[in-house]
Amino acid sequence: MDEMDVVELVRRLGSDEDASRKKAAFKLQSNISDLSFADDFISHGGLPKLRYLILQATGNTLAYSLASFARLLEVDKGWDYVNQDVVERVVELVVTHPLVNILRGAMAILGAIVAHQYSPSASSSRSGSFGFRALKPAIAIYPQFLEMLVSRLSSADHALCANALQLINALMRDATTNDGEAEWPRFIKKLQELGVIKAVYTLMQSTALQDLAHPLLEFQALTKVLLRKWRDVVVDLHKPEHRRALKGIHVASNPEKPSDLAEDGDDGQEKKHNPEKWRRLGFETESPSLEFEETGYLGMMDLTDYVRKHKDAFQKLLLEQSTLPPRARCPIARASLAVTAILYDHFEVDKSALDDTRSYLALETRSNYDKIFKPLILQWSRLHLAGLQAFLRLWKATGAEREDFLKLVDLLRILLEAVVGGAKRERTVQEVEDEIQEFDYERLRQLQMELFELSYEDTWGHHLRQVRDELSHEALQFMKEQRIRCLLHGAWFSNSLAYKADAGHVTQQDLKLSSTSSFRYAKLSHNRRFLHYADFDLKGDQDPGFESLQEKPADNERDEETNGVG
Repeated sequence: MDEMDVVELVRRLGSDEDASRKKAAFKLQSNISDLSFADDFISHGGLPKLRYLILQATGNTLAYSLASFARLLEVDKGWDYVNQDVVERVVELVVTHPLVNILRGAMAILGAIVAHQYSPSASSSRSGSFGFRALKPAIAIYPQFLEMLVSRLSSADHALCANALQLINALMRDATTNDGEAEWPRFIKKLQELGVIKAVYTLMQSTALQDLAHPLLEFQALTKVLLRKWRDVVVDLHKPEHRRALKGIHVASNPEKPSDLAEDGDDGQEKKHNPEKWRRLGFETESPSLEFEETGYLGMMDLTDYVRKHKDAFQKLLLEQSTLPPRARCPIARASLAVTAILYDHFEVDKSALDDTRSYLALETRSNYDKIFKPLILQWSRLHLAGLQAFLRLWKATGAEREDFLKLVDLLRILLEAVVGGAKRERTVQEVEDEIQEFDYERLRQLQMELFELSYEDTWGHHLRQVRDELSHEALQFMKEQRIRCLLHGAWFSNSLAYKADAGHVTQQDLKLSSTSSFRYAKLSHNRRFLHYADFDLKGDQDPGFESLQEKPADNERDEETNGVG
């Protein structure tokens, strides 16, 4: 488009006629992605008129204007015209407007604003105009914004779903990067309460995956970021929320009443501290905070979630365990932390940052979708519960004791790797839970032995084959030397059923021959060059001398007899 066309387009954007403005905005959205056109458009004063349309226009004119501004932001232009009025107007549209074509552009603009702070060209002097913080004043006016945003994930329009999810991803990334330790968990929790996990899980298993592949993969990567951040939070009982969580686990266990532990003293009743307050719940020591070192606050969240949602089952299990000898009691808390660690390793949470680029490249082939997308990671709490219940079942089925804990953890790891790792993308979490609970113990042991064999083969296979070859050679040499020593001393051999090499197949008549017809005495010369032998009807009391042994085989025959191992 030449300069005259740009001037005319800008003039029409400011026209008093809606039809003229609509036609100009429609044409603008098709050309604004071109950098040279964008520069010409800005230099001829197009941005103020475009912003005016965003603030005042309606219908298709508004939709085309929003799309044009979003594409202008994508090429990193027009940021000086992003202000609070624009943000508030766009947030209002997301909350109140029903038209899909308007919502697409509005969400694309908000997504660009939230993510703009990660651009190298972002100005630090205007940092408050970008990121999640730029939306917060408008969200305060329209508090239903997040709820409406999550609801758009259920839209039948795939482009709208993609824009909504991209905006959610930008908000999550900004919150986890820039908000304080106490703020970002509250925001993530609010999103979860609004149903974002369920909505994304449904999309990830749907046939719309191809149209939503990139934002879905980013959400999966952000889920790993969250898991890693929670894991990296050290459990500290000086923090009120950590102390409350641990106390909640203890209270939910239905501990003995203080009066039950009181003992009479000279001055009345004094409370007696329970020496197994935490070991009773399955911790290894009476300092439970130290046992969250590997799993961090993530392990505490998983344990707290299980206790809160299955309080009755937790209390019943503790009551059953209390009737068993201490060595036979299942350490529930340790088992919960072990399941958390297994899931963390299975989903390779620590590798997420390294594999993002590689995964994006692999999206070009649809056959890679099942390898890349792991919707089950979004069902973390349900997988944790299923894993913990499987551990309890294994403990009971095997009659395990305290020292068997690590062995059962290995078994559980194999079970979860087999079921969760082998689940296809379309498989529901309910089907996975059922398979975990119904997995046969004998089959699990067989699978464990197969994995052991493969592990030993990978680690020691080359060395074992080398040792076997060496031992085989040494054994052959030993037997050869043993036979030679025997022949040097001289030895009698039975001559029965001595068939010649050219006699053909053994017949039934051959088998009916007498058991012993003669004997052969053989002796190797001292220089080991000749084998002396002769046939006799009976064994003599004394070994015959060399003078009685008249036959001397050729060297090749001697080699066959002295070197043969039989």
